[in-house]
Formats: sequence, C-alpha cells, structure tokens
Amino acid sequence: MKLTILFGTELGTAERTAEAIAAALAPDHEAAVHDMCDYDLDDLDIDRPCLIVCSTYGSGELPTGAEPFFAQLDDRLPDLTGLRFAVFGLGDSVYDDTFNRGGEICAERLTALGATQFGEHARHDASSTIEPPDQAADWARTLPIGALTPA
Repeated sequence: MKLTILFGTELGTAERTAEAIAAALAPDHEAAVHDMCDYDLDDLDIDRPCLIVCSTYGSGELPTGAEPFFAQLDDRLPDLTGLRFAVFGLGDSVYDDTFNRGGEICAERLTALGATQFGEHARHDASSTIEPPDQAADWARTLPIGALTPA
C-alpha cells in the first residue's frame, strides 16, 4: 500500500524518525516521506494512509517545521473525511503539562477536519533510554495498515 509520512521537526529528530518508519514498512508498503514545512496541502491524497511524526516545541507548541502545513489547514479548512492517519509524537516527560503536545495538536486538528485516527497514538519520551527511530520502527510494524481499505 502507498503511504504518506509527514514530519514536523525543530532539530531533525522527527525527520530521522520518519525515515526509520519508512524503512520499517518498506518490505510491505511504499512510503513517501515529506517535511511538513515543504508539503503542499494540494498533494495530500485522502485515499492514502498518512503517518504523522511530530515533535513538541517551546511551551507545548508545534515545531517550526510543522507550522506551514497546519497554517494551510487553518486557512483552507479542507474536508478531510476519508483520510486515515496515525501519529508518532516526540516529547520529553520533564515537561509534564506539555509532554508530547505537538503530536496531540496534530491529531486534534486533523480529526476536527474529518480525518480518522487509527492505531495507537505513540508518544516517545526523550527522558527514556529508547531512541526515537527504534521505538517508531517497532510502533510502525504494529499499525493495522494492511487492514485499511481505500476511502
């Protein structure tokens, strides 16, 4: 199945994580990885599952790299009914109140436009000893992508 993987990053961790997800899924799926700061909303195919990899920045905001994509969503308010998406969030539990908020914002905004989240919403903790790409690859292999049918 063809997939879209979008990442929003501040320092590059989400990009490396998105690439690890694509590699983990490569035996069974064709994944195109895109930086949200360069991704045009017109290129979003609602018939393809979309995996979102997003860090958290500042006081629980989207990272700078995710802002352009979500600004397009806010400006155009497209109907995303039929889009299925999964989220791998990155954060640090040291910031208790805003831990992994970037990924949660992504899920909330996509759902508000009619998209449907599938699979476990993954939350990496930078305070753990697990590397984000390793956790993300394991997570990606558990996603029920094969069970999804085109919208």
